[in-house]
Amino acid sequence: MSAASPSRSRSHAPVVEATAQSWLTFQLAGQHYAAPLAEVGEVLRDSEITPVPGAAPDLLGIRHLRGQIVPVMDGRRRLGLPEQPAAEPAGVRVVILHANGQLIGLRVDAIGDLIHPTAQTIEPPPAGRAARADEPVSGVVPVAGGFVALLDIGRLCRMPEAA
Repeated sequence: MSAASPSRSRSHAPVVEATAQSWLTFQLAGQHYAAPLAEVGEVLRDSEITPVPGAAPDLLGIRHLRGQIVPVMDGRRRLGLPEQPAAEPAGVRVVILHANGQLIGLRVDAIGDLIHPTAQTIEPPPAGRAARADEPVSGVVPVAGGFVALLDIGRLCRMPEAA
């Protein structure tokens, strides 16, 4: 499928055609976030995670995934959200992300849908968020009743910038 042509009139109908990037949405503390689908490896049920002594506060620990050791981050802690149990504990998942060739898990409260925003619908992050050097929110997409925050996976996982 091809991207929408710029001469197409804008309407308020949902975007249903393929865009340059699809995003997987998920929830954390009642807020909606999204990761680029190209950087999502898989979504797993939450399972036993082995703690790592002395690790960063947002690192829950490690888990084994088909012979690989994958660090798992707490999405709430990493994004500075309140630490409380998920509304639906059975919906908690670990999203396996590809960050600069590394696999990193992100524990989220629930998985949402795929969205396909166009460049015209992506707005800058809310004022004040972009002030942090390691701010992982790269933009927002308005949706009914709020917005979805788009995440920069490299910054979310604190990966060094590509040269």
